[in-house]
Amino acid sequence: MSRPRPARRRATLACALVATALLAAGCGDDGDDTAARPATTGAAAGADLGAVKTYLLDHTRELVRETGTLRTQAERYHALAAAVDFDHARLLRTRRAEVRALLRDAQATFRRANPAYEQAEGVVAGVPVLADYDVILDAGSDASDPASAVPFSIETPAGRTYKQPGNFFFLLESSLFGTEPRFAAKDVTPDLDGDGTIEFGEALPDADFYVAAARDFEKNAKELDAAAKAWTPAPADAFTAVVVMTPTMSEYFEAWKNSRFIAGDDASEKGFVATSRLADITDILSGLVLVYDSIEPAIGTVDPAQAEQTGRALTDLRDFAAKLRKEEQAGRTFTAEDAETLGGEAQTRAEAVAGQVSQAAGKLGITLED
Repeated sequence: MSRPRPARRRATLACALVATALLAAGCGDDGDDTAARPATTGAAAGADLGAVKTYLLDHTRELVRETGTLRTQAERYHALAAAVDFDHARLLRTRRAEVRALLRDAQATFRRANPAYEQAEGVVAGVPVLADYDVILDAGSDASDPASAVPFSIETPAGRTYKQPGNFFFLLESSLFGTEPRFAAKDVTPDLDGDGTIEFGEALPDADFYVAAARDFEKNAKELDAAAKAWTPAPADAFTAVVVMTPTMSEYFEAWKNSRFIAGDDASEKGFVATSRLADITDILSGLVLVYDSIEPAIGTVDPAQAEQTGRALTDLRDFAAKLRKEEQAGRTFTAEDAETLGGEAQTRAEAVAGQVSQAAGKLGITLED
């Protein structure tokens, strides 16, 4: 299964929070659209969102750099396979050390590319004009779920077509770590170190598919970078990003529960093996804290105490996730029950933050976007 995020649930929750904001702002239900949408106040309209765009561009540039490295590594692997007529068993037998080193380097590159995106995901997925890239790069599922499937197929150099195979982070991660058999070299035991056993992380990607996916990953990362450069952030973008992206904790914790970091060899989740989902949660929330910092002064013009309290609550939520990640890295063993309990707590806190920001948007006359 790809790394899907239920966008429909996000949209439903966002609509509910918008309705709460309108009620809190005292908007009537008399059919007067003007009354329901007051003009944006000067404080909100003048919000300095330059830091948000700078943050986004820093990360899209880094993503372009890392996906370029992934593509170069995939090209080298493809060339090695081509030299033996794509006989992957022969490739492993004759160039084992070189293949092992190359794929280990690619795994390390993937681990760098992951936070480069996750730290900016709150902006990308939360801003409507950029959100399609989140589906393409990180959130879209495969064709088995048409409602959330990615809008592309992979065409390989050998002429094979993989119809809506899943998002690019999933494609590269499952190829490099061997969690999706469709993308692995066929009829080959991927004993990369030659010790007679297959440990997790030893994988031999199908060179034809792997290079095609890596090329298209870089291409779409560059397109996101271009779209980010062209984007002019508006207050509605920043408010929408926080309201839509903060209350997604339960789904992230669910993915963590089903991943190897908790379920081990019984994991049902094929993604999230290179990096714990707790790291992703911390990265996403870190970006949202920065976004909130840009709108807190505007919120402070209508309710200074609430503005400060909401900012503190969001920062505390990020620190909560970061603390769990540090404990995991230190060797703490979490259970599925732990993940459910912790995810429920995080979701409750996140929805409170999103509701407060939604109410502030209503008071400021800012219309949140779907």
